[in-house]
Amino acid sequence: MSTTQTVPQGKDTAIQGELYMSFELGDKSWKVTASDDRHTPSRYNVDAGDTAAVAHCIDQAQERCKLEGARVHSCYEAGRDGWWLHRWLIEQGVDNIVVDSSSIEVNRHARRAKTDRIDGDKLLAMLLRHHRGERVWSVVHEPTPEDEDARRTHRELARLTKERTSHMNRIGSLLVLHNLRPHVIIGGRDWPAWWARHGEQVPPVLRAEIERESARLTLVKQQVKALEAARRQELADGKQPLVAQLALLRAIGPKGAWVLVKELFGWRRFANRRELAGCLGLAPTPYASGDSQIEQGISKAGNKRARTMLIELAWSWLRLQPESALTQWFNRRFAGAGKRTRRVGIVAMARKLVIVLWRYLQNGEIPAGATLKPATA
Repeated sequence: MSTTQTVPQGKDTAIQGELYMSFELGDKSWKVTASDDRHTPSRYNVDAGDTAAVAHCIDQAQERCKLEGARVHSCYEAGRDGWWLHRWLIEQGVDNIVVDSSSIEVNRHARRAKTDRIDGDKLLAMLLRHHRGERVWSVVHEPTPEDEDARRTHRELARLTKERTSHMNRIGSLLVLHNLRPHVIIGGRDWPAWWARHGEQVPPVLRAEIERESARLTLVKQQVKALEAARRQELADGKQPLVAQLALLRAIGPKGAWVLVKELFGWRRFANRRELAGCLGLAPTPYASGDSQIEQGISKAGNKRARTMLIELAWSWLRLQPESALTQWFNRRFAGAGKRTRRVGIVAMARKLVIVLWRYLQNGEIPAGATLKPATA
């Protein structure tokens, strides 16, 4: 996030003599809006991904504003284009920032006008305010290309696992149309023999569809197996020390440790526990207006993958680390309550858990009362 402080309105000396640009990124075309806050904004349409056209727009805007050679500041919303544009702009000497789109203020009218031109002008106006010192949005922290690439393995595994389940459910649903309910795991070791015995009971067109679905399921399972084997090999070769260190704790396996390290602990740096909770969307969201005092729950504005994994690990921690201080705290507060209260409590437990895991990786502090897995020979 930006660490600048708010300054009184009207003190705009920080922006004089510099060019400011916003990018509204679309699938086929981009809207580039540029100004120095003295001239009306210049607007350019370029083909998506055309860096030469973007560079030409910068030159045109500098010439129009008589700012040849002046410093250029720019911004765009985080989205499907990722970080390549940010890195290219930095290479060109542009001071670029990537903005969390959920932190951008919007008009609260029920029907608000929205066009690329309006959005580009809005981004440019907020960029000017940002450089005057106002806190108007959240700036996304950039991973290194290596850290960004390292996140692909577990993300692809999650997608393939979901696809595998989808294929299995589809085959099961098609078989039920003819009252066939496999007593074996679809796509498993015993599936070919079961299908050889019962496949003739299915009409030929449907049988061909199921066989094509089975072929796709087989391919997905092979890819999952290959990715999991590669991940195990990296751990065995000592190439993932943080993952290995985290997996030493009971209740945390290689999968959970991998996700937390690659999404959170491996490349992000936190000054305190509030920054850590905010990054995960586990920060509280109070609503206080007049006599109304309402707690709206967690913000859910952070990393969804890491947050989901932490909640899963929190349930495992309760079961496998019964003597830990965290488990005892949860049992005192929520064990005797109803299901909904326990679900609320497990989110609080996840917040506390990620803080102790952060301290464990940073300083080697084993969570109070927690035990490590026995060393393997």
